[in-house]
Amino acid sequence: MTPPSYPTTPDGRYFVAKDKLWRKTDPRLAESTRQQRVNELMRARRAVKEAKQSEDAAALKRARDAVNEAKIALGERGPVWWDDGAEDETGKHPRNSTYADWWAELNTR
Repeated sequence: MTPPSYPTTPDGRYFVAKDKLWRKTDPRLAESTRQQRVNELMRARRAVKEAKQSEDAAALKRARDAVNEAKIALGERGPVWWDDGAEDETGKHPRNSTYADWWAELNTR
């Protein structure tokens, strides 16, 4: 089974899923660092699932905090990883962002 393909903005900062822009991982991370952080994210996501199943509110909060920390470490949340002053557009529909022209062109093909 082939994983789904998500459009990536021309500058490589975001991918589009469910009609929203989602910030990509900081490309400056060394591969070993990136993989370590992805592993931490996956562990945290599993902990969220387990906490939900056990209905442990405190464990769920800790697990969600761990997910957030891992995503910040990957550059997907928190301060942006680019340095040209462009704002973070995570969560916007592409047509309501600076990528509107790219999105319109992409959807006319």
